[in-house]
Amino acid sequence: MNHPATSSPHDAYLQGIRVNLHQFVWQAVQVFFVGLVIGMERTVLPVVAARDFGVPKTSFLYLLSFVISFGLVKGALNFVAGRLSERIGRKTVLVLGWLAAIPIPLLIFFAQSWWWIVAANLFLGINQGFAWSMTVTSKVDITRAEQRGLATGINEFAGYAAVGLAGLATAWMAQLYGPRAALLGFASGVIALALATALLFVRETLPWAHAERHRHASGTHTGPRPRFAEGLAEHPTSRQVFAYVSFGHPTFSALCQAGVANKVADTLLWVLFPLYLHGHGLGLVQVGWVTGVYGLSWGASQLWTGPLSDRIGRKRPVVAGLWLLAAGVAAAVLVHGFAAWLSAAVIMGVGMALLYPNLIASVADIAYPSWRSSALGTYRYWRDTGYAIGALVLGLVAQARGAVEPAFWVTAGWLVLSGLWMLLRAQETHPGHLPTTPSP
Repeated sequence: MNHPATSSPHDAYLQGIRVNLHQFVWQAVQVFFVGLVIGMERTVLPVVAARDFGVPKTSFLYLLSFVISFGLVKGALNFVAGRLSERIGRKTVLVLGWLAAIPIPLLIFFAQSWWWIVAANLFLGINQGFAWSMTVTSKVDITRAEQRGLATGINEFAGYAAVGLAGLATAWMAQLYGPRAALLGFASGVIALALATALLFVRETLPWAHAERHRHASGTHTGPRPRFAEGLAEHPTSRQVFAYVSFGHPTFSALCQAGVANKVADTLLWVLFPLYLHGHGLGLVQVGWVTGVYGLSWGASQLWTGPLSDRIGRKRPVVAGLWLLAAGVAAAVLVHGFAAWLSAAVIMGVGMALLYPNLIASVADIAYPSWRSSALGTYRYWRDTGYAIGALVLGLVAQARGAVEPAFWVTAGWLVLSGLWMLLRAQETHPGHLPTTPSP
């Protein structure tokens, strides 16, 4: 890895989307591949769990066990990836993530029981924790602070548009070739392409973070001055970063809990929403359209919700997104019919788009460059552990009531309260906007 000259590292590693466009595009391609891998499970597996893997239709907690395993592993690996990338580099962690993905399609294809799917999702959690984390971190490394809403919006657009496309494509392929063969062929091709392009075209971006830190330390930084969170040394330990971001700073902790809430909702929409739709008469391809529209609306809307936060600040879009998502979740069980469910999916997708990239940008805004990857890893730990929390809570609720509808109402209420927490406890983090609450 080539480090910049110590005298003026900013001369070699300028930040900005335009000046780093080539690498920015390749990072977007990488997250598109990551989204395809997780998206392939979104439609097919929940619907065929009973038929192909013997999961009883009312055993909601058993069904959701594959999301629990995924969430626990991905959450933990997000933090590990952030910390590790500050030592060995972003690209190395990205490649490790793709190597971990290789067993996923094989375990699904040869699965003898649902526990094989649970095991496959352990590897999926490693892949997501390492690979998706590094696409976010790398884009933040190479862009300016006032562009981070746009940068994270494009990143999450690429990832979640891919989630939606993969859900639709694998539903169609499963109809033609069967679910196992469809997922084997689809995932194997994606993983091979992703690993090859990561090795050949992705550059290491850690030097950009080092250069940014140098500019702040030397007083040569230009543009809006970030309001970095105070209270940590320049090179804190892993434990110090985790405790500070999780509990020690009001804005960071508000962002973390909002991350948990949005993944609780995504757990509902990943597993229980397809079951709900299928149970109300939609076929596999129609279910694929509804879940695909949710993913595509989420993905595409981030192209404007990220830049929106660069103009008006992060906090208002995040709060609005949590409450709009709650409205969409409630609407999903209040309406009936294919067109109505498509509309509810669009509402939920736009709600996700308003909050999702802007939570990431908020963490990046106030985290110091030398520990920013660890801060992002801590946030993403809590956010993606939300999959496990959501799967456990919603699975127990559905199991106790013998139906999925109560899980929708629990999720909607959770999102409303999460938005209220953000409104009351979080500061505005964008460097070009005034704080909205007193400094902690």
